[in-house]
Amino acid sequence: MEQTEREQDWIRRAQRGDVSAYDALVRAYETLAFRAAYLLTRDEHEAADAAQDAFVRAFRALHTFRAGEPFRPWLMRIVTNQALNRIQASKRRASMNEKYAQTETEKQEMRNAQEHLETREQNEKLMRAVQRLKSDEQTLITLRYFLELPEAEVAQTLHIPQGTVKSRLHRTLAKLREIIAREFPDLAELTNL
Repeated sequence: MEQTEREQDWIRRAQRGDVSAYDALVRAYETLAFRAAYLLTRDEHEAADAAQDAFVRAFRALHTFRAGEPFRPWLMRIVTNQALNRIQASKRRASMNEKYAQTETEKQEMRNAQEHLETREQNEKLMRAVQRLKSDEQTLITLRYFLELPEAEVAQTLHIPQGTVKSRLHRTLAKLREIIAREFPDLAELTNL
C-alpha cells in the first residue's frame, strides 16, 4: 500500500473513531507540524503547544475532512492557525504585562512622591517645633538628633560634662514633646524621641 493510500485508510478509520489510526497520522506529521509552528512562533515551547493543539483540533474536525483530499495542507492550515493564535496571545500577554508594569511603576512613583511630600512637611513642622525652644536647647537637639552625634561628642562640642548633656536632653525633650502635643499633634509619633 503506497503512502497516500495508507494515509487515506488512516483517515477513514480515524473518522470512524479508530484512535490508533489517528495516532498513525500524528506520528507521520508531528515533526512537520512542529517545524511549521516553530518557524512561525520562534519558540520551542509555543511551537510544541501549537502543534499539539492543532492535532487535537484536527481530530475534533476530522469529520469535516473530505475523503480523497490531501491531508497535509488541511493539517498545516490548522497548525498555522494555532501558531498564529499563540503569537497573538503572546503579544496580548506582553502588552498586558507592559501596561501592568507601567501602571505599577506610576503608582509607586505617586506613593514615593506622596511619602516625600509628607516627610518634608513633617520635617518642616518638626523644625518649627524645635525653633520654639531656646537657642541652647535647639543646639543640643541639633547636635544629638539631627547630626546624630553621640552624647560624648555633644559634651565635647559644648564643653560640658556628659552627665549634663543627659539631663539637659531629658528636660529639652520633655519641653519639645509638650510643644508638639500642643501645636503639632499630627507629629505625635515623633514624641518618643
